[in-house]
Amino acid sequence: MFTGIISDIGTVVQVEMRGDMRARIACHYDMAGVDLGASIACDGVCLTVVEKGADWFDVDISAETLSKTSIGANGWASGKRLNLERALRVGDELGGHIVSGHVDGVARIDEMHDDGDSTRVTFSAPPALARFIAEKGSVALNGTSLTVNEVEGNRFGVNLIPHTQSVTTWGDARPGDAVNLEIDTLARYVARLAQTA
Repeated sequence: MFTGIISDIGTVVQVEMRGDMRARIACHYDMAGVDLGASIACDGVCLTVVEKGADWFDVDISAETLSKTSIGANGWASGKRLNLERALRVGDELGGHIVSGHVDGVARIDEMHDDGDSTRVTFSAPPALARFIAEKGSVALNGTSLTVNEVEGNRFGVNLIPHTQSVTTWGDARPGDAVNLEIDTLARYVARLAQTA
């Protein structure tokens, strides 16, 4: 489990296709404290550390993950920056919301414009996921816990404050970008209960 509070920005340094995709990600984590088999959310995708060095770790990415995430939509190449978050430990502060790292689909950035010191961003969600997104609810976008401002059909908007843009990859975002979308777990279960009631 994760919180959607980004704790590092990693950089893809190598990508190799070998049955599954293998990616090497440079980071600022103390990798001596990260076990092989540990989970790290990379742009919101929960991935398993399969090899590591002093300032990098390798992950394997299955065809299923490629088909459901922006990794397949955008492709990962050397130099790509990624939002990273280590798995939640008992006693950690839950500053965002409960995030599983199981991406539900890919949203697209439709529009971006200044809104005071913040940036207002409008996204298009896949129609099947739009019903789970609620005004003032939470979503995880590229692993970042964000509050939804408004929803209209399959479009929804968020505000990115300057701090968020400076400590995540959101400062690099542009209209047309594909982003990993994980809907709020509570919204999923409420909708399921409503269907069966």
